[in-house]
Order: sequence, then C-alpha cells, then structure tokens
Amino acid sequence: MRVRPSSWMILAATAFFGLYLSLSMTGAAMDRALSPARFGILHRAASGTVVIVEMDAQSTAVIKRWPWSRSYYAAAVDRLREAGASPIVFDVEFSSSSDSGGDRAFAAALARAEGRVVLPTFGQTANSTDQRTIDALPIPEFRSHAALASVNIAPDPDGQVRTMPFGTMTAGVPRPSLSAYIAQRSGAADTGFPIDMSIDPATIPRLSFIDVVRGRFDPATVRGHSVLIGATAIEMGDRYGTPQWGVIPGVVVQAMAAETLLRGVPGEGAALVPYLIALLAAAAMVAAASTRRLLFASALSLSVTVAVVLAVQHWLLVTYPLAVALGMIFLAGIACALRDVSDSFRLQRTIDEATGLPNARAMSAVVDTTDAITLIAIQIDNYDSLLAVLGVRGTSDVVTRVSERLALIADERRVFRTSERQLAFTLPADQPIEDTLDGLRLVLRQPVEVAGRRVDVAASAGVSSGTDTVEHLLVEAAIAADDAARAGVFWRSSTHETEDRDVAISLMGELDDALAADQIEVFYQPKYNLREDRITSVEALVRWQHPQRGFIGPDLFIPLAEKTNRIEPMTLHVLRRVVRDLAAWRSTHADVTAAVNISANLLSDASFNTRVEAILRASGLPNSSLVFEVTESATMSDPVSAIAALKRYRDLGIAVSMDDYGTGQSTLTYLRQLPLSELKIDRSFVQHAHRNANDALLVRSTIELAHNLGLKVVAEGVEDVDCLAFLRDCGCDLIQGYLISRPVPLPRLLQLLDASIAQVA
Repeated sequence: MRVRPSSWMILAATAFFGLYLSLSMTGAAMDRALSPARFGILHRAASGTVVIVEMDAQSTAVIKRWPWSRSYYAAAVDRLREAGASPIVFDVEFSSSSDSGGDRAFAAALARAEGRVVLPTFGQTANSTDQRTIDALPIPEFRSHAALASVNIAPDPDGQVRTMPFGTMTAGVPRPSLSAYIAQRSGAADTGFPIDMSIDPATIPRLSFIDVVRGRFDPATVRGHSVLIGATAIEMGDRYGTPQWGVIPGVVVQAMAAETLLRGVPGEGAALVPYLIALLAAAAMVAAASTRRLLFASALSLSVTVAVVLAVQHWLLVTYPLAVALGMIFLAGIACALRDVSDSFRLQRTIDEATGLPNARAMSAVVDTTDAITLIAIQIDNYDSLLAVLGVRGTSDVVTRVSERLALIADERRVFRTSERQLAFTLPADQPIEDTLDGLRLVLRQPVEVAGRRVDVAASAGVSSGTDTVEHLLVEAAIAADDAARAGVFWRSSTHETEDRDVAISLMGELDDALAADQIEVFYQPKYNLREDRITSVEALVRWQHPQRGFIGPDLFIPLAEKTNRIEPMTLHVLRRVVRDLAAWRSTHADVTAAVNISANLLSDASFNTRVEAILRASGLPNSSLVFEVTESATMSDPVSAIAALKRYRDLGIAVSMDDYGTGQSTLTYLRQLPLSELKIDRSFVQHAHRNANDALLVRSTIELAHNLGLKVVAEGVEDVDCLAFLRDCGCDLIQGYLISRPVPLPRLLQLLDASIAQVA
C-alpha cells in the first residue's frame, strides 16, 4: 500500500508534538488539568487505618476562647491513650507557651503517653521581604516525651496541593512528615511523593475533638489506629486547594497522604512509555483507509492508552503522564481527519450544484489579493423561512435571482455562493463602497419572482478589505454581516484587531478629556435590606458614553486607567458626583448610603486621601452616609498599609466594606484586624448557593462569622427568587443583583427609592 506524503508529515508532527509536551510546562499543565478525571475514575474509600479527630465547629462552639488551653489537648491525649490509639499525631502548633496550667497538664499527658504522641515541626519564611526560613518546634518541655514530625505542605505554583514530602529539615535535623511517620515509610528529606487523590476524604473516619475530650466516643473506633488531630473549622483557616476535592482542611490532606503511603510508596513513570504507545497508535490512525476506520482507530487508541495507564496507576502505584499520549493521539486524529477532508474538498467541483454558481473554492482560486480588494458577503437572513415555504428547489431559484442582481455591481460580474445562505463578490477598485451598498439595499428590497409568486428576501451585508487571503476576508465579511443582522442594520464593516489596539492606546488620552467634559457617568446599583424590605444603600458604578465610540465597558478602561495612573482623578470624579447625588436624595431618603469603590493602588496614597477629606469637608454631608469598598485582594497585597488607610477612613466616620470576599485568603485573625463595617460575599459563591451544598455551607458560615465580628453582610449576584429566599433564611443583611435592579442612572434610582418607601408604607 502506497503511503501518502502527508501521512509521513502527520507522523513527524505527532512525534515532535509529543516531545514538546514532554519537555515543556504545557504538558505538565495539561496533566494537572487531567488529574481530577483520573482520580475520579479510580475513586476509592479510605482504609480506615487513620482516624481524624477534628477541631470542628462543634468544638469551637463549646471551647469559646482561642487559643484553646492545652489542658484540652492533655485530656484528648489521655482519652485516646486509654482507648488504645497509637500513634497520636498533632497537626497543631505548639511552638510558643500558652497558659502555664495548660502547658503543665499537656506535658504531663505526653509523659503518660510514653512516646506515642507526635508533635509537629515546620519551617516558614520570616516575612515578605526576608526570605530566610525560620524553624518552628514545640517548646522544650513538650519535646522530651514526644516524637517530632514535619507538617510542611508545599502547594504547586497554581495553588493546588498534589504532593507531600517524605520529610524536611528543621533545626538542622531531618524529620519525617506526618504521613511518612504514620505509614512508617522512609524517604529522603525534601523529596516528595504524589498524594492519591482518588481517596474520598469523606470516607476517612472522624471524631469531634470535644467528644474525645469528654470521652463520648467508642474506644473501638481508635483502638490500634493512627489518630490525627487538626483543625477543620472554617474559621481556623489551614485549608488547601486540591485538584479533585476542592478546598479541604490541611489535616485531611495529611490523612490522605498517610493513606497513600499505607497502600505503598507511589512512583512516577517516565513519559517515554506513553509516548511510544501514542506513536504506535498514530501510525495505525495514519494507515486507516477510510473515515470509519479512522474513527475506530482513534477511539480504540484513546481507550486502550487510558486503560493501560490507569491500570498501572491503580495496581502498580506508578503514575505515568497521560497528557503526552492523549495530546499526540488527538493531534494525529485531527490531522488525519483534516487530511481526509482536504482530499475530499479537492475532489469536489468548484460549482454549487443547486444554483450553478461558482463556490467558495472557486473564489479562492480566481480572486487575486496581491493588491487590496473589497469583498462583500450577502447573508440571506430569512433563508430558513424560504426553505420551509418554497423547498430546496424554490429556495435555490431565489438565491439565483438574488445573485443576478448582485452581478450588476460585482467586479467582472462574478458572484459566488460561498455557503448555503451566503453570496459573495468583490467590488471594482474605483467603486465607492457606501454609495454602492445604499443602492444595493434598495435593489434587494424589491421582491423576486419564483414559480409565479413574488418573494421578499431579507438580507444583510458584511464588508471586509485588505490583502489577506480570500478565506480570511470571507470570514471577516460573514461575521460583519451577522453583526449587521443582529443590530438591525443593512451592512457592517469588519473590525480588525489592529483597530482594537488603536482604540485601547488612544482611550487613555481621551479619558482626561472625558473627565473634563463630564462624559464619565455614575450609575447606581441598589442594595436591598432583607430585614427592612427596602433599599437602604447603593453602589456607585462608573460608565463611559463616548461621543464617537459609544458605550465603553468599565472592564476595558478601568484596568487601563490603573496602569496609566489615571485611576485617582477618575475615583475623585466619581466621589464628587456621588456626594452631589447624595445631597439630591437625602431630603427624602436620608438613611440611604452610597458606596464608592477604592482601587488597591490608592489605599496608601497620601495625596489621594487628602483630596478625599477635602471633598467630604466641602460637601457638608455626614461622612456616615458614605461606604468605601475595597477588594479582599487589595487588603492582602500590603496588609500593614491597608489596615492603616482603612482605619483612617473609619476615623473619619466612613464605613468600610470588603468587596469580593471569599476570592482571597483572609484568615479570621486578619479579618479581626481590619476596621470593617461590612462584608460582601462574592457572586461566584452566592449565585448557586441555594442549589450547591458547598457554596451554601460557605455562605452560611461567612454570614455567621461576619455577624460574630459585628459586621453586616451583603450578598452579590442575586438573580432569582430562590436565591433570595435562601439568603433571607441564612440571616443575610443585604442583597445586590439583577433581581433587585441593574445599575441605573440617578433619576431611575430616585424612582426606585420612592417605590421602595411606598412598598414599606
């Protein structure tokens, strides 16, 4: 059998692509993306050898003071020791002294345990500017009767935890990790092993810490088992992202790592094995003589490769990279399919059989783009209706009649049927585009006669020009015609990326003029108070209605303003407008506050804060009528400066709201340090909380946490009634979203406020 030259090219491209994936970060990233599916297929329950004693919400509700007295840990050790647990492993920090009585009790309990207790050590960087590692060990009086093990967890660059070290060096001594200690597996310090994410963390046995302290558990649950004690309560932090199970407590990650090693030491196989398998599969696919055989070979190659790799991972505990093989097989399959399609196209005639018109292939062959050309695509918008009424033959006659009209103005009178509902042609170089299209619109408005009946044709036109290939210009013109149809106009010109870049570059130069000309408008989105059933606050949102470009979205110009140091004048402009509008509604709605977003770039800017104070003094309004919203990520980037700036706002009487809460990494301790009045839960958690159990748990716990800290809670992104009912049941204070209202200008806001009062009355 003769092998086509293109087949050798496909094999070579597949081989090089596999090498690229094997040697680049792309292959590793693809494997990370595939890992949830791999572990999902191999899903299994935990062995039950490891039992977690969780410091959970039930325990924190009983032991209200934090940090807990170590007498509680002493009681837990005694209870577990008496029940026959061994070892008893803590994932709790003991590197500093606590209350003396509790420390003495815990030290005595360790002595009674006679070496069955393991305490954690870990290393951490000194601070954001000092990258030295500081080792944290339990205080000396605890070390003499306990083993030490490392609790360090090192997430990957994407923030996901996939591996665990066998051990680490702390205080110059190699220490086993908690998981290695529990499983009694050895390995070199600072070398890791992959965690088996197919283990379902929900199947790991758990006991509440307070139940253990009080002796309210079955001793058989822990007898002869390893016990791991650590925090699972949300407010205690210590949570990590995982590729399969989302964000879970660190103690659960440690338990899964221990379960992994209890089954055996997993290894990682070389990429060469799946590479060779995929290359053989690609050869079989290239040799397929028909499309049906190609599909069969592709499906068989994929399923066999996946089955072999997963079987080795499950039974031999060796994980081979799968992305290389899958990428090669997909590339070979797509390349073979494109080859076959290309060969099929070469066999097709250049004439559309239904109308006798030249088709798109003919257009590509005969139209010369050496010099710039103007290409026009005519889209028949009511094609489906014509087809339903006239049938295939009648509709083809309509297309032919339309092409005859287009030929009157087309270059060399050539019109091409480039798709079922689309005709295309080029204009002579000296023919004006706008005048031609205006005349063409009038011509196409006239009905065409088909089989003795007059038929109206609805059409839209798209224009593209340049020296690109005919195929590219045709796509641009088709997109423009589609845009014209959606916009309700006859024709549109294509938009080029270069034009978009020019717009972005010139926008910032025009922003200064827009601020001076008062073109930057402020819209308001209401916040609905669920306790009072009315609007009690609004958020100010900036809008730019450009006189030539039309509406420009804030997602385009605000990031550019931040990058070009124009965010300060824009924010001050918004603040002046908000202060003015506040004065307009305070006569009838005195208790309705307004929130202004403050960029992270401005939080610690002394000049900006001075101007803010000047605006507020000049307004004569009470500062309590304002709320400044800052994002969680803004407060985390420079915590010291952020806290100082926010305290200054609070001292002025301005309420401070943390926006997009839940998207950053704020801990309970850090939240308590911030002078907040309000917490806004990000829409990504709110939208589906009434249907998604995990989101519901996060929303409920956040509301409870905020209320315990004396903060109001605003839920963003509320778009349906069921979500509102859920939030009301959770005790949420305010909601914001399209269910209440989209952002609106001041006159419409005043109407909403009046309606809100009337509803309450």
